[in-house]
Amino acid sequence: MTIDLGPGPADHRDAERAYRAAGWTPCGTGDWAIALRSPDGTAAARISPFDPTGPYTAELYRAAAHTRQVPVLFSHRPLTGGGDLQVMEFLSPVAPAEAAAFHEALERPSPELAELAGIVRRVHEKARRELPWCGPLDNNPSNVMRTADGRLVVADLFYADGPHLYATAAAHPEVVAARIPEAARRFMTEIPMAASGPWPQEQREAMRAGLAAADAGQS
Repeated sequence: MTIDLGPGPADHRDAERAYRAAGWTPCGTGDWAIALRSPDGTAAARISPFDPTGPYTAELYRAAAHTRQVPVLFSHRPLTGGGDLQVMEFLSPVAPAEAAAFHEALERPSPELAELAGIVRRVHEKARRELPWCGPLDNNPSNVMRTADGRLVVADLFYADGPHLYATAAAHPEVVAARIPEAARRFMTEIPMAASGPWPQEQREAMRAGLAAADAGQS
């Protein structure tokens, strides 16, 4: 279910290349990541060039696994340069109204989701303490999905506050350089931006140049 990326460092390009070579095929693209589906259709690999909240999402999936209200996580690996690789069970979309009802029940929370809600709150509070630009919980209906055995699960609840983070990187790169080490944001301009984009290449290049200058000024 998990493809060996080798013993050394691997970034998002290495991960995508390895999974595609093993027969995994594209099945989705969002703002932060792409998804590839396993040859047998039972698993998906979420590959992000830059996702500070990825480890917290993996922590949630593990901590709440017994509730069966989060995806089954087969493996998680932070990638070089701030990227993230999660391999989980394949999920299918649900109707927006059904997803909204699940989010509402999680927020109240309903008795059926009370335990999950407590775990979500604990991990999210940890992320907000430890991460600069950590956003609120994401109640996007697309984050509620269905497993092959019919369960509703919630995925990708945590996210970096992209508009604020990237606006700061563009206008005040020294602030981002001071708060996020270069090794943890090396590929932050390579996220797909499939939903919010397009992101012009010249803007990406200008942001990279500004951050590089800020890093040089710190050395």
